[in-house]
Amino acid sequence: MEEISLRLYQKEVVQRALQGENSIIWLPTGGGKTRAAVYVAKKHLETRRNAKVAVLVNKVHLVDQHYQKEFQPRLGHIVKIMPISGDSREKDFFGRVVKESDLVICTAQILENALINTEEDKHVELKDFTLLIIDECHHTHKDAVYNKIMARYVKSKLEGVRNLPQILGLTASPGTGGSRTLEGAVNHVLQICANLDSVIVSTEEYVPVLKEAVPRPIKKYDIVETRVFDPFGDHLKMMMKIIHGFMPLEAQINLREMGTQEYEADVVELEKKGVQREDRSLAQCALHLRKYNDALLINDTVRMVDALRLLEEFYSSKMENTMDATNLFLLGLFEENHVELKLLASNAQNENPKLDQLQSTLLEQFQDENSRGILFSKTREGTRCLCDWVCANRKLKRADIRAAILTGAGNGANHMTQRGQKETIQKFRDGTLNLLISTSVAEEGLDIPECNVVVRYGLLTNEIAQQQASGRARAQNSVYSVVAQVGGREMRREKTNEYLEELTGRAVAQVQKMDRREFCKKVCELQRAAVMDQILASRQKEEKRKRYNPSQVQFTCRSCFIAVGHGDDIRVVNNNHHVNINQDFKNYYKVGGQVHLDRTFEDWEPGRVISCASCGREWGMEIKLRKVVMLPCLKIKNFSMKTPEGNRVAKQWKEVEFPVEEFDFIKDIPNQFPDLDLDLDLDLDLD
Repeated sequence: MEEISLRLYQKEVVQRALQGENSIIWLPTGGGKTRAAVYVAKKHLETRRNAKVAVLVNKVHLVDQHYQKEFQPRLGHIVKIMPISGDSREKDFFGRVVKESDLVICTAQILENALINTEEDKHVELKDFTLLIIDECHHTHKDAVYNKIMARYVKSKLEGVRNLPQILGLTASPGTGGSRTLEGAVNHVLQICANLDSVIVSTEEYVPVLKEAVPRPIKKYDIVETRVFDPFGDHLKMMMKIIHGFMPLEAQINLREMGTQEYEADVVELEKKGVQREDRSLAQCALHLRKYNDALLINDTVRMVDALRLLEEFYSSKMENTMDATNLFLLGLFEENHVELKLLASNAQNENPKLDQLQSTLLEQFQDENSRGILFSKTREGTRCLCDWVCANRKLKRADIRAAILTGAGNGANHMTQRGQKETIQKFRDGTLNLLISTSVAEEGLDIPECNVVVRYGLLTNEIAQQQASGRARAQNSVYSVVAQVGGREMRREKTNEYLEELTGRAVAQVQKMDRREFCKKVCELQRAAVMDQILASRQKEEKRKRYNPSQVQFTCRSCFIAVGHGDDIRVVNNNHHVNINQDFKNYYKVGGQVHLDRTFEDWEPGRVISCASCGREWGMEIKLRKVVMLPCLKIKNFSMKTPEGNRVAKQWKEVEFPVEEFDFIKDIPNQFPDLDLDLDLDLDLD
């Protein structure tokens, strides 16, 4: 078993936690926050009677990472440790697992689910733990799950509840909360302290030791001159103007510059307006304009052929859908210009100059055979295009650059599986790969080997993301490169983030210097205000959820507006999956390919993709509950809802304005599926 040895600065920052005080440890990426937490957990388990520790993480892959890399090797010989993630059977008996373990490592959502669950084997109380370790605790704000847990904690504390657990937060970047003034940044740090009921600690005596242990990378700006000629992009904009002219004049007003995030926001709102009016033509035009805007953003970031491929794939999928006058016009416009776009995209003279600079940066940094790097891009589509470019680039091949994509896990077309994430990181670790082309998933948390080059390419992010990304360049003499257009928005944002990073340090220092009585008073005021805000928000949410009777809400396909059911057809399974239990609903959809997920679940399994039988819009997928009944599971973003006060749209089910009943096997199956052989129920645990 490995011993726990701490550097001098780590010993300094754990002192208040060792004394039983709630604290936030602020150390840079690579500074050993997790090791410090393991040390605190060990001392706590050794000295606290009936000690029980929970380590909370905000990403599934961190459960196994913390278990295998830190806690099990150093504490496994003296205490019972249990890692629990979404694909662990143990999550279904969380309460029992907690009782039988000394330390659990789990996602915060699993703990939150257990806190609100009333079943004995699944339920826990905060008082069941004596120490909560919260990783990446700067996420303890707003509606984040960390803050839901800590809001419950703070409310209990203010109500005088005793025996609440000690809190230990870990962060590399508390940030400024969007503020650009010292006063605002101080208030943000104080709010984080209030949310976590903790003081914030960092090294004061051993700053030189920390700097030596975690060297800062050399920062360089790789400046690109403005693109002089962009006939491909200009042609796309010309086509977008034709679509503008096809729409009502009022819809064209206030659309901002094409090829920007602002324009995307405008057409998203335009699509909503079309849905609310049941103006299919307007809604479809907005959807197509958004795809053209995506192509402009790709054209600005990677190659013209990548932007064209994005549109080709989009229109290829549209060919399968029902054609009306608007779709025929939009498809015809693309087909009429397809040959011209192909010719423009094949002209290397007008290619994106940023790629030449990126090539130079990578060639410069990958001269050593042991070089490792991460190339950060904004979107999953962007990482795919960049990876294609790297793999096809002869000069980069000769430099032996071996690249792969690393993006967030999920079920979407461009998502990776968790297994895929692990395999990619392992290949990077063992040297099979030496360049990860990644979205923000690689900025924090992941156990990625030291890199000697980190490149941020076409990114507009905040100071927290910048600090996390630069912290990945931890090898000696490493380089942090920003590829940006001269005078461009990326350059301005990076300079702003440098200022905000320095402002964060000043704000933390000011909070640390506050008189203890003044600090406690301010934290208590913020906590009381937060509790009142939560009570009011909860009431408003409850009122909103009861605004309409479910039978008053009619569901229509968001693309073709065909009526397909009502709110009282909907049930929620496990507080998560929203299914339609009306047998007639199957007449409105068609099924596609089987859905394959990266993990299995105890009480349900995926079926096939389902989509609108009329227009082809994807609606969700089938799920089979307890191997008995197959039901359509719906994504609310694919529907509009007719209410007594007009049409509504929602991104998530929690936004709907009517109550949804919990699915009940005993009541709903006999009522809706009278032909089902209910003798099967005898073999089921329906509790």
